[in-house]
Order: sequence, then C-alpha cells, then structure tokens
Amino acid sequence: MDDAIRKASVLIEALGWIRQFRDRYVVIKLGGSALEVPESVNSLLTDVIFMEAVGMKPVLVHGGGKSISRAMAEAGIESRFVQGRRYTDEEALHIVSRVLGEEIAGALIDEITRQGGRAVRLAGPGPNCLVAEPLTLEDEDGQVVELGRVGQVVEVDVEMIAGACAEKKIPVLPSVARDRDGELLNVNADTAAAAVARMLGAEKLVFLSDVPGIYADREDPGSLLGHLNMSACHDLISEGVIDSGMVPKVDAALEALRAGVQKVHIVDGRMAHSVLLEIYSDTGVGTEIVL
Repeated sequence: MDDAIRKASVLIEALGWIRQFRDRYVVIKLGGSALEVPESVNSLLTDVIFMEAVGMKPVLVHGGGKSISRAMAEAGIESRFVQGRRYTDEEALHIVSRVLGEEIAGALIDEITRQGGRAVRLAGPGPNCLVAEPLTLEDEDGQVVELGRVGQVVEVDVEMIAGACAEKKIPVLPSVARDRDGELLNVNADTAAAAVARMLGAEKLVFLSDVPGIYADREDPGSLLGHLNMSACHDLISEGVIDSGMVPKVDAALEALRAGVQKVHIVDGRMAHSVLLEIYSDTGVGTEIVL
C-alpha cells in the first residue's frame, strides 16, 4: 500500500506540469555517448512516448558522430575535422546520410513502434523539413575555411512537423538538411535542434549530454548548477567554467532563448528517464537555462 501511495504522489506532482505543457512543443536533441547505449536510448524513447501520450508535442533531433566515424573507417575514409566540424565531401556525405537518415533514424522509429508509439522521419533523404545554407567559417587570418557539404539550418517547415504531431506521430529529425536546390547538407545536431526549437516556438529545448548538467566545479559532484540565466552563462564561459564541448550547446541554448524558447535543459542522457524527471518533477535532475 505504501508503494501504491508513493506512486500516486508522483502522479499528482506531475499533474500540474502535464496541464501546463499540454499542446506545447518540446525539442529533444539526442547524440553523443547517450546514443551509444541501447538501454539509455530505450529509456529516452519511453519518456518521449509518455510525453506525446499526455498531450505534449515532442520532436526528436539526433546526430551520430561516432557511428559516422566508424562507418567512414570501415569504408577506408579518414575522418577530418575543421574547427570542430566534420569535413564532408560527396563521399562522406553519402555515409552521413545513410548512417543518420536511414540506420539511426530507422532504429529509433522501430523502437518507438515496438514500445507502442508512432513516429515518422522528417529529415535526411526523402521528405525533409530542414532547409540549410552552406556554412562558412574563417580561420585566424580571416581566410574562408573549406568544409565541403556542411550547412546551417535557416528554415524549418513547421507545417510538416505540425502535421505529423496532429497525427499523433513523433517527428524524428536526423541532422541532415537540404539546401534551396534540394541537395543534402550535413548540419550540426545541436544547432539544428536549436533552430527547430526557435522556429516552432517550443516551450522547451532539451540537450541530452554525457554529464548531468553544468557544474561550478567539475571535480565536485555536489556543485551541479540547477538553474542559470543568460548572464550567468556568459560569465561562466568567460571564466572557463563552461568550456570544450559544452560551449556549443550553451551558445545554441542562448540563441534559442533569445528567439522565444521558454527554457533550455541540459540533462544526463545516460540516466534512466532523465527527461521525465527534469520536466515533470518539482526539483529536476539537470541544469535549466532561462533568460
């Protein structure tokens, strides 16, 4: 009986959040180490199915850099990175499109279906709601850096996503977009997720990371920062507290907030049901960022 009462208390705590977020978009970015652990992926997809079942509109954006690197190595192609971006020629783009748009997206959709949900792929080869322009970067001398078929998302077909959600399907968006001529471009999953959240006017943008969130001191597990605003994030970046691979996520988060996304969450994708705990509980388990 005590266990049943405890479960009822959890549901009652979640009820207010369920009401508040009904019919709202939440964009979830999956990638990195979390994507490499099947148990973590399956737990996340259970969370996503639950969110759709209680009236939210989850949109799943994913990368898959490690899988791409393995596939390229198997094909005898050396992975090359320029300023943190994968150099993508036509041969590499073919592998990127196959791994992200067919293999990983296909596996995610199959698991959602196995768990009783419905999903549809809306990016990559075939129907694609992401429109991108070639990404240009400069080196320290101001010279344009050659990246190949790499882009940045500039438009999102919101109606395509809305239509899928109206049919009770979970949109799955691999980070492969099309340019205005219909040609495929490799895009960064973090920035793609932020662009989708901005253009949908999402309630939340969730980045699944391989750490629980942002720490004041990475050596101190008790220093997790549960709540940050934009000003604090800028300070932490300038102080070097936020560094390395977390900087692009935080930059994308701040851009999304400036465009109207209400909250951005960074949570540990390896923790079972971390997304539900972050969104539907009073305390949360990661770091939330607000204006």
